[in-house]
Amino acid sequence: MTYDNCLKEMFGLHRFGIKLGLDVIRDILNGLGNPQAKLRCIHVAGTNGKGSIASALSAILQAAGYRVGLYTSPHLVRFNERIRINGDPLSDDGVVEAYQAVKSVYRGDREPTFFEYTTAMALHAFGRSEVDWAVIETGMGGRLDATNILAPEITIISNISIEHRFYLGDTIALIAAEKGGIIKKNTPVITGARQKAAVEVLRRISREHNAPFYRMGEHFHVRRHRNSNGISKAFSYFGLENRWNPMQSVLPGTHQVDNTALVLAACEVLMRRYPAITFEAIQSGLANVHWPGRLEILPTSPCVIIDGAHNLDAARRLAEFLSEYSAGRPTTLVIGILDDKPYPAMLRALVPLAGKVIFTRPEIDRSLPADKLVVAALPYLKTYEIIENVGEAVLRAINVTSPENLICIAGSLYVVGEAKAALEAIAPKRAA
Repeated sequence: MTYDNCLKEMFGLHRFGIKLGLDVIRDILNGLGNPQAKLRCIHVAGTNGKGSIASALSAILQAAGYRVGLYTSPHLVRFNERIRINGDPLSDDGVVEAYQAVKSVYRGDREPTFFEYTTAMALHAFGRSEVDWAVIETGMGGRLDATNILAPEITIISNISIEHRFYLGDTIALIAAEKGGIIKKNTPVITGARQKAAVEVLRRISREHNAPFYRMGEHFHVRRHRNSNGISKAFSYFGLENRWNPMQSVLPGTHQVDNTALVLAACEVLMRRYPAITFEAIQSGLANVHWPGRLEILPTSPCVIIDGAHNLDAARRLAEFLSEYSAGRPTTLVIGILDDKPYPAMLRALVPLAGKVIFTRPEIDRSLPADKLVVAALPYLKTYEIIENVGEAVLRAINVTSPENLICIAGSLYVVGEAKAALEAIAPKRAA
């Protein structure tokens, strides 16, 4: 099987949609010899920040001398990005081998979904590569997510907000219960949840599982240093057992201070058992974290800021960042949003910051028509265009934006992925 044929078969699995549950993934992994049982894992859930936290932990563990597998979703440009070993995406041959391994063992009553396949592929690849640690990001929720067959060393739940109502429920408490479903017996829990209802649910689940519970703002704290430039944020960390000052979040955005604090608390817990995880390894790992497509600033002319901003909380955080970073410079916004998102509120947060908006539509079938976005954004619009092809929308933004001004591409990680592919394609031409 060629790599291209492999991807074609895998992406065809999208027609089976989203099916939450553990029976199928458990059957597949049984057929593969349960590679997850041989892995030391960190399991990361939450509404926002999962990928940033997972990538930071992966970098720290690698700096500590471990061989590390990292599984995240979605990918931006190439499928291989989802499965990384020591920071490198799985090779094309590795993707084909993992897919064929999964395909050869499953004989169940229903076809596995795309996410079930990719989760099994990641765990198979990590087992085959004999990683020391696997850092695993949940896909949706937690309790019935395909990744929830792990027995992790530590569980992290970044934060809770309303998302995926059809699958997870329409209250903070219900969503917290779904995400808290990854909490395991006697396994430490680190969380940044703030809402009283979410905290009560997570604390109760932790107590029922005899799982040590550590919450930001209660058991560990941060103090931001406000004399920053809007790109990276310095802070003091007051931890479970340590005070570390100053610390630095390399990833831009004030919210990354909170994400980094969760990483530091997790490291403090792990340090009790794994002395290779030192403060020096933590500093080295954090200095080398790279998480594309999330407040990623490209040093182009004009400057391009790429951020998935795929739900309301993320859109608000992007708006806060743009207000600070733009310093009054006009911004061209390229935006497309999926149909399961609160798009009127997301547009209300972002559109007023833009002098011009280009509405677009990623290729995924769940994307909203651009003209529907225009209707919702009309009260805040100055000037706008509709260009439904993301690559063409990005090219148009570059052509109409002055070199000293900004372009922001946002609204969905699928938009970001198509935009990055388009920017990579035109980069040689622009350089010439």
